[in-house]
Amino acid sequence: MAHSLSAKKRVRQNAKRRTTNRARKSQVKGQIKQFETALEEGNVEAAAAQLRLTAQKLDKVASTSTMHKRTAARKKSRLAKKLNALKAKQGA
Repeated sequence: MAHSLSAKKRVRQNAKRRTTNRARKSQVKGQIKQFETALEEGNVEAAAAQLRLTAQKLDKVASTSTMHKRTAARKKSRLAKKLNALKAKQGA
């Protein structure tokens, strides 16, 4: 247990940051799940709309210290790859 005042404050700050980071990450995960359900249904237009929303959410989270910018970029790239694969499958 923390004894000094600064250590106690650090514990409070860490708890506060942990809750906000977990909330942000769960929002991102929920948005990704919505995108993936649109992909599974095979609806290209809905999936493209969900990809835009997911990219916005990832950029928003990456602008804070919750997620690194390159992690967000990697996730966006992988999701875009899935959408492009669906488009190619629909076109062929």
